[in-house]
Amino acid sequence: MREIIEKALAEGRTALTAPEGRAICQQYGIATPGEGLATSAAEAEALATELGLPVVLKIVSPDILHKTDAGGVLVGLKTAEEVRQGYDTILANARAYDADARIDGVQVQQLVGGGHEVIVGAVTDPTFGKVVAFGLGGVLVEVLKDVTFRLAPLSGDDALGMLDDIKAAEVLRGVRGAEPADRQALADLIERVGRLVDDHPEIIEIDLNPVFASAKGAVAADVRIIVGERPAETERLGKDVILGQMTRIFKPRSIAVIGASNEQGKIGNSVMRNLINGGYQGRIFPINPKAPEIMGLPAYDSIAAVPYDIDVAVFAIPAAFVAGALEQVGQKGVAGAIMIPSGFAETGNHEGQAEIVAIARKHGVRILGPNIYGYYYTPENLCATFCTPYDVKGSVALTSQSGGIGMAILGFSRTTKMGVSAIVGVGNKADVDEDDLLTFFGQDDNTRAIAMHLEDLKDGRGFVAAAREVVPHKPIIVLKAGRTALGARAAGSHTGALAGDDKVYDDILRQAGVVRAPGLNDMLEYARALPLMPTPQGENVVIITGAGGSGVLLSDAVVDAGLSLMEIPPDLDEAFRAYIPPFGAAGNPIDITGGEPPSTYENTVRLGLTDERIHALVLGYWHTIVTPPMVFAELIARVVGEERAKGNHKPVVASLAGDTEVEEACDYLFEHGVIAYPYTTEKPVAVLGAKYRWARAAGLLR
Repeated sequence: MREIIEKALAEGRTALTAPEGRAICQQYGIATPGEGLATSAAEAEALATELGLPVVLKIVSPDILHKTDAGGVLVGLKTAEEVRQGYDTILANARAYDADARIDGVQVQQLVGGGHEVIVGAVTDPTFGKVVAFGLGGVLVEVLKDVTFRLAPLSGDDALGMLDDIKAAEVLRGVRGAEPADRQALADLIERVGRLVDDHPEIIEIDLNPVFASAKGAVAADVRIIVGERPAETERLGKDVILGQMTRIFKPRSIAVIGASNEQGKIGNSVMRNLINGGYQGRIFPINPKAPEIMGLPAYDSIAAVPYDIDVAVFAIPAAFVAGALEQVGQKGVAGAIMIPSGFAETGNHEGQAEIVAIARKHGVRILGPNIYGYYYTPENLCATFCTPYDVKGSVALTSQSGGIGMAILGFSRTTKMGVSAIVGVGNKADVDEDDLLTFFGQDDNTRAIAMHLEDLKDGRGFVAAAREVVPHKPIIVLKAGRTALGARAAGSHTGALAGDDKVYDDILRQAGVVRAPGLNDMLEYARALPLMPTPQGENVVIITGAGGSGVLLSDAVVDAGLSLMEIPPDLDEAFRAYIPPFGAAGNPIDITGGEPPSTYENTVRLGLTDERIHALVLGYWHTIVTPPMVFAELIARVVGEERAKGNHKPVVASLAGDTEVEEACDYLFEHGVIAYPYTTEKPVAVLGAKYRWARAAGLLR
């Protein structure tokens, strides 16, 4: 097989011929129709007779990639005469299409059909490398674009999951009396394609379209394989090395500020004030050749002059002076260079960015940035940034590729009293990226959830590998910007990054177990809520509501979030009916009606928490004088707290409708571990859905 690829490359070809592609498929057990190569009309007739009519004829030329466009495909030839004439027609069409094309002959192929037309293929994605694709085939793949992706190689379970991931999944199962496809045969074919491209990096693209999937198996009717030079392998540091570097950056014993200043309004002054006023307990060394003292601390004319070891250097100088200062930082043995300056790749200065990366790598220094606001790590009272100080400690680590988004994170954290373990700017990601940060925060005892805003991934496979290690223990929430074509272009101009295709991102982030947030507020709310919410033990969700309208909207939200409304068994239905008025409604949602006293809420919610068959509760509250908002909030917080003390740990989310008092009630509930939002039925259920997506990915559901 390698000989086939090497022969094509040696001849300067990028496309394999159909017979070459079929030979490769056969070696990997990928079924293709019987076929042969004819170099004359007589040979075509003989092959057709041997294979059995009807047949398909296809031009075989290394210079004609899209055979149909060249009139090089004839389908359903039923007689020997049609085959002879077809041979001549195809040759004439090919020569008319490209007079200089090399023609090896005409492929005579058994006509296969029946079942469902699907496409199975693989592409080389700039972010994730080899990626396997599956979807509806034939012309439908371009019209409907109903395709899903996974990293190659992929497991059998991943391959089976792809069959269910397209919108037309039910078609393959057989609808309206149609014959279902052999799912296992189709999954096996997908898995083999993944193994094929992983074994042979020179295969840039493979396209099996159509594949006829029927109850009898899966056969690739057409094979197109594109080859090229083997992609360069990505160099990755070992986990222990990364942990050592990141630990020195986030838990530094000493920090130097290059460009420290006494002048208010200067970045170097803001960084110094934040470090000192923020309570950082390590040593701080201002670097400024023009000042003997800065903010009460002795200043040094260069980092080389500091007579102590230094873990972190914060750069607050113009881009033009960074390279020279970084050389001294490297010679000093500093672990991390926090590059606040802009003026690098984001403005087109790729050479300048490449220069500082080369200097850093030469000395083993890790660069965070450039073009960032700095970073916060609250367990160390570390505020190494020129932005507003922040010291509210919590368990969420947040990162952003944009300074503006970073400040939105900070403001949200302060307003909601969420608290953070870290807020980190990554900017241009010249060196340190999300992979490194996941490696550190994944083992950081101060961090229980990780939320990341990103516009691109520098090393998609490295990110997936790091995420897979973290997800079983902590949720990872990602806001991927650039979902649309215009958004992707904006991301590229903002950071000098090329955003990958969003569908590829969406599927592979899900494959890695990452929870993707649709928007900025969603990411922040997921980050705020998920650490507070117990992990569900199963899929049964029950809605308890005081308003029928809310119950309907909450039911819709449950379906939209991919959750399962529990079918209430008769004994549990009877138990709920004992607590609700006769004009209420059991079932699911359980409508206790709006005029009920606090005891009705307490009894029904407690029953939902104590019955082991129920795994999560969604509460719908309607503001009444009988049960005012704060009465409801205090009651629910008490009941949930009492049951959790008994070991009944279940997620509880609430939607509160009413006058402005419901805002205070929601804040109170949040403070007591119940996720609650006013004026919305969608948001609390979306947060619950995010918790479920993580729990499923982590394998924590029974």
